[in-house]
Amino acid sequence: MQHTGDGQHLLVVDDEPGITELLSTTLNLAGYRVSAVGSGHAALNAVDAERPDMIILDVMLPDMDGFTVCRRLAERGHAPPVLFLTARSSVEDTVTGLRIGGDDYVTKPFHVLELLARVQALLRRSGRGPDEPVLRCADLVLDETKFQAVRDGEALDLTPTEYKLLRYLMVNAGQVMTKEQILQHVWQHEFGEGVVEKLVSRLRHKVDAGRSPLIHTVRGFGYRIAET
Repeated sequence: MQHTGDGQHLLVVDDEPGITELLSTTLNLAGYRVSAVGSGHAALNAVDAERPDMIILDVMLPDMDGFTVCRRLAERGHAPPVLFLTARSSVEDTVTGLRIGGDDYVTKPFHVLELLARVQALLRRSGRGPDEPVLRCADLVLDETKFQAVRDGEALDLTPTEYKLLRYLMVNAGQVMTKEQILQHVWQHEFGEGVVEKLVSRLRHKVDAGRSPLIHTVRGFGYRIAET
């Protein structure tokens, strides 16, 4: 399945560094591109400049509240889907957020798996996501709602980085992914290509051990996973 959390850009608007760091890390591991800002004005500017596919928006911001941000985006006529993520948990606030144009409303504290499921559902409803959060290659199945990979009925014990690499290969099944592409997508930091080789080796051992190989090395180019 193509483009499941791959290349979709999410804008996080929250003035709490701990929240933005948690969301950025979690969403990156799920395969999304993430940018974060800490104020309402910065959010409006970021939407104009970056055109995100979705906004995760706090209500309590230092310069203007999230409701005002949502209203202004709606007035511009090109607002992406908005998921409110806030400590304001009253029924009145929830109703206000949804009536002014918000598409979902999640209160803090939150569970990251629930948040990811809501993000995926909202992207699907808006036409910016897939019909189902499941990737398949032959007898290998990756369930993005559970962060779980299963091959031939057996659950694979993957680290977050191994999961992210496997997901990247499955989204691009049949295509050769270069080491440079894998470095950029999985780590988004400067590492040597030897890191990729070691990670692919570990992943291949878990996915292919004792089975027909799905992960293939294309010498001089990179790696690909078989579609069937």
